[in-house]
Amino acid sequence: MGEHAGSASGNLALAEIREFASFSSGSQRYIRRALDVAFDRKDAVELWSRDAVEAASIKAQYRFYERLPALRALIPDSSAIEEAEPFMATLISISAFDLGQGRLDGFADYRFLYERLVGPESRPWLPAVFCAAASMPHLQPERRKKLLQSISEAVATAPGWSRRAPRFFPEWVDKVEVAVGR
Repeated sequence: MGEHAGSASGNLALAEIREFASFSSGSQRYIRRALDVAFDRKDAVELWSRDAVEAASIKAQYRFYERLPALRALIPDSSAIEEAEPFMATLISISAFDLGQGRLDGFADYRFLYERLVGPESRPWLPAVFCAAASMPHLQPERRKKLLQSISEAVATAPGWSRRAPRFFPEWVDKVEVAVGR
């Protein structure tokens, strides 16, 4: 039975890798950057910024993500509205920042990132938070439309969500020069 559990875990990780590979290169880059910022894996400004504008964006992301540890403690144990308010308000604000960066192409990319940023217990709340953040007026109308159309009815009306923790946390990979046969 232990061997089967290991195989299932490997299959789940492989499915997450495949899902990540299906995202645009811009989304992949942003997700890796966001995880570096959130978990302080590397100096994200040094690693990810290509210019002063991107450096400023990453510094702002650090400020928004400072709230993530406290946010994780606020995940509601029930669907009671009064329990959800402090969690939802903070998560909508952070999500609106990320969606405003223009690098997450839709709900799938967003969900992938936020399952890792906040944890699997946040899954039931992500469709509502995504819709709220994607509806914010700081986004251009066409961008709002594209984001909102990316969430399926099945996701929006799901009867339940997995509590399984993500296995794959993508990171920066240095380019390796390959010498062509001489």
